[in-house]
Amino acid sequence: MEIDLVSEGLKFMVLGMMVVFVFLVILVQVMKLQAKIINKFFPEKAPEVVPATKNVTEEGHHVAAIIAAVTEFRKK
Repeated sequence: MEIDLVSEGLKFMVLGMMVVFVFLVILVQVMKLQAKIINKFFPEKAPEVVPATKNVTEEGHHVAAIIAAVTEFRKK
């Protein structure tokens, strides 16, 4: 009697594990298919590179001078 309960429990455990495994395999395949479909119809656009403007102000010159001075100081 008791052996039957253990064997029945093992059967249900293996069945449950197989159901979960099959579900996860199907889920992964569906996610891969979904990614392919989305990439095909809605491709990701590369970000546009905005060229830097050459608006160098007096403040920019000061910042560049400070950076150069700090760099030279750290070399010593």
